[in-house]
Amino acid sequence: MLTPTPVLFIHGLWLHASSWDPWTELFRAEGYAPAAPGWPGDPDTVAEARANPESIADHGIDDVVEHYAGIIRGLDRPPILVGHSFGGMIAQKLLGQDLAAAAVAIDAAQIKGVLPLPLSALRSTLPVFKNPANRHRAVSLTAAQFRFAFGNAVSAEESDALFERWAIPAPGKPLFEAAAANFNPHSPAKVATGNAHRGPLLLMTGGKDHTVPESVTRATLKQYRHSEAVTDITDFPDKGHSLTIDSGWREVADTALAWLRSHSL
Repeated sequence: MLTPTPVLFIHGLWLHASSWDPWTELFRAEGYAPAAPGWPGDPDTVAEARANPESIADHGIDDVVEHYAGIIRGLDRPPILVGHSFGGMIAQKLLGQDLAAAAVAIDAAQIKGVLPLPLSALRSTLPVFKNPANRHRAVSLTAAQFRFAFGNAVSAEESDALFERWAIPAPGKPLFEAAAANFNPHSPAKVATGNAHRGPLLLMTGGKDHTVPESVTRATLKQYRHSEAVTDITDFPDKGHSLTIDSGWREVADTALAWLRSHSL
């Protein structure tokens, strides 16, 4: 009897790993073996993360990649990865390193080589960039900042509820690393986009996303043009950055599941 395919869910900045709970329940019901481990230093609960932001601070992209690579090495076979925002970047890096069977990168953070820098993305990340010392700190969003960065495509009431339920401080270091990526030949935001032997990749983009606008995701797709491996893109025109956690999450999850099944995964 075949063992279920492992699926690792990787969260991004400002969301706790438990925000994936509806997804893990769905994927388990669909016959997968899902898990949503947090980033290095992430406390077990939202409340603990808010009370102890120093535990989250100063973890960079390479730290997070190695953390998940270590988890993958403990599995009996390469997993499917589903990542949101910076988790989508991490998923792409791990896929490019041939550590995963496939990846779904949802509103994935900007990788090295991607040039568009929309004003809405700058505004979304201003709480971090306004102070250079935040590179080594964990930074929290206010409910209003969360509304702009995540919840602009849902009602104010739903955005506030999502903020109260899932939002945690986030390390500033990955944002500083990504911002300098195109000036650093050894940037940790570099992904092996030319790998022709990796597993399939699905990029998902929300048309109303302020934090990772559609132009960024489409520029990411172009970075894979020299690879013969499967690289697909799906657009949700009316969704923002909260698309994995808001009331429309099921449409996104079902689309990911359908794509995985189309590749016999």
